[in-house]
Amino acid sequence: MKKILSSVLLFTISFIAHSQTLVFTQTIKGTVTDEQSGSILGNVSLVIDAVSPSIAGMTDANGNFKLRKVPIGRQTIRASFVGYEEAVISNVEVTSSHEVVLEIHLKEKIKKLDEVIVTAGKQKYKAINEAAIVSARQLSVDEAVRYSGTRNDPSRMAQNFAGVSGSNDARNDIIIRGNSPSGVLWRMDGIDIPNPNHFSTLGSTGGPVTILNTNTLRNSDFLTSAFPAQYGNALAGVFDLRMRNGNNEKYEYLAQMGFNGFEFGAEGPISKANKSSFLVDYRYSMISTIQSLGLSVGTGSATPYYQDGTFKINIPTKKAGVFSVFGLGG
Repeated sequence: MKKILSSVLLFTISFIAHSQTLVFTQTIKGTVTDEQSGSILGNVSLVIDAVSPSIAGMTDANGNFKLRKVPIGRQTIRASFVGYEEAVISNVEVTSSHEVVLEIHLKEKIKKLDEVIVTAGKQKYKAINEAAIVSARQLSVDEAVRYSGTRNDPSRMAQNFAGVSGSNDARNDIIIRGNSPSGVLWRMDGIDIPNPNHFSTLGSTGGPVTILNTNTLRNSDFLTSAFPAQYGNALAGVFDLRMRNGNNEKYEYLAQMGFNGFEFGAEGPISKANKSSFLVDYRYSMISTIQSLGLSVGTGSATPYYQDGTFKINIPTKKAGVFSVFGLGG
């Protein structure tokens, strides 16, 4: 049986190694806008720190930029423009599997003669929703992956915030200031969704394994009180999630395995002319696969059999704005 397992692992590693050419650089792209008005900013200078030879670039007339051949690893990007404060984006994780897409906002630099103006620095955790004034923060997908014990689960990551706890390690229920977990409202791209977890019970908002996939999410909001009017059904808290769009310039593929299972994903352009794209991702329980080989992983008779899928289609239109369709389930 050990020889069989070794053969399966070698086959999996070989498949992943040959499914995509190994590269040691990647592209960082995105847009730069004014923090207050949201208008695009052209001719903004961008440079990557501590890289030799130096990598720099500028935004075009539409506020878009693209930095090519960036070494993989964690990088720091500086964006500067006349009349604006310099923005520093630290610990940007660059991997060989996906291009990095950033949304950079520059704040106007205000100067007055014979006066001293004291301003606070840029708030990294300020909520995306402008109506959320207090008890709200922005949840970075990178944090959900980096925090110890989160298991790539946004719910478990949120349990590290002040005033938030979990019921036990076997479930990811969110308890905010002693309120019931069932009072937490889940939203995806502006639409209320039910409990996004496998093996969930009726009327709950938690479970042992999440259906949410950090590879398909982008920065989202987590609110613990003083909810804006749009969150009318919330009593304890709000998790306002946003799903990212697929790469609209080239096709990219993903194959990996981890605690949440075997995962396969694909994304790319539907039409490069109108910047439309698709994103699809599928996962299957790794523990159930190992159990089927006759190997024990210590779960006894409680083997978690599950699978989930996520997709999104994004089509910009000239008259109606953006047409978007997404779905997730397990």
